[in-house]
Amino acid sequence: MSSGPGAPSRPGEPRVLVRDRRVTWGLAFLPGGDALLTERESAEILRVTPRGEVDELGRIPGVVARGEGGLLGVAVSPTFLHDQYVYVYLTSASDNRIARFRHIGGVGKLETLVTGIPKGGNHNGGRLAFGPDRMLYASTGEAGQEEHSQDRESLGGKILRMTPDGRPAPGNPFGTLVWSYGHRNVQGLAWDGKGRMYATEFGQNRFDEVNRIEKGRNYGWPVVEGAGDDPKYTDPLVTWPTAEASPSGLAYTPGNLWAAALRGERLWQIPLENGRAGRPIAHFRNRFGRIRAVVPSPDGRSLWLTTDNGTADGIVVVPLR
Repeated sequence: MSSGPGAPSRPGEPRVLVRDRRVTWGLAFLPGGDALLTERESAEILRVTPRGEVDELGRIPGVVARGEGGLLGVAVSPTFLHDQYVYVYLTSASDNRIARFRHIGGVGKLETLVTGIPKGGNHNGGRLAFGPDRMLYASTGEAGQEEHSQDRESLGGKILRMTPDGRPAPGNPFGTLVWSYGHRNVQGLAWDGKGRMYATEFGQNRFDEVNRIEKGRNYGWPVVEGAGDDPKYTDPLVTWPTAEASPSGLAYTPGNLWAAALRGERLWQIPLENGRAGRPIAHFRNRFGRIRAVVPSPDGRSLWLTTDNGTADGIVVVPLR
């Protein structure tokens, strides 16, 4: 891991905002400061206020929760005040898919946008996020079938970029939904203040990664795990031993990336300056168990974390100073 300059914030004392939920996974903020929270196994969407009040909005139909599949990522339309759209990534009986509904007091009729993303007992990807370009990005896993990652015709082992109605976005490198490929299982997406994109990626036996994601690049799986120093593949910015990370959610605040660790049971802070990563710093080791998502609050003064321990999960709020 390289060292380098940065402008790190310091996390303050965390507080538990929501508890006694089960397998909380994705989180996204609505205009006004409330958050939407997904539960992987129940397929429930919750609305959570900054005071910790929880409203159960309803279940997403058609979700099949087996292994690492179920109701995963959630994203809020950047034009939500106009269209009320909420986007979800879910596992169905046949595949992983992306859908949306109108949130007008609850869960409206589901509209399927993308189908055919490979599913498996593990490596289902699942993160959704709107980028600075207002296009929707989705992370997918190779579903335990390594050949998907290097196959540009497959939606597995990729980062996808699409218009808000699910079509390939203008400027995509291959004329399809694929933005980058050669991934194993991406579950975190973030952009810095200059619009540079970053992603977390699960390794297999040796190295987990944070990658800077660029259009059309090949990130090497299954040929390379960690840095391969091969010009055909893009090397990661940061790597960890897999026991220290299994990085899921990823967030950016000025001067830092923040990576949520599952197996590592900690929050990693990665100083960042002009696209260069400094030495990661571990916080809250073994305090909250597996951390699945990390999302900055709308005012940038805190990070909201979701936990994924199977029982008594919820949201932890970490102030930044």
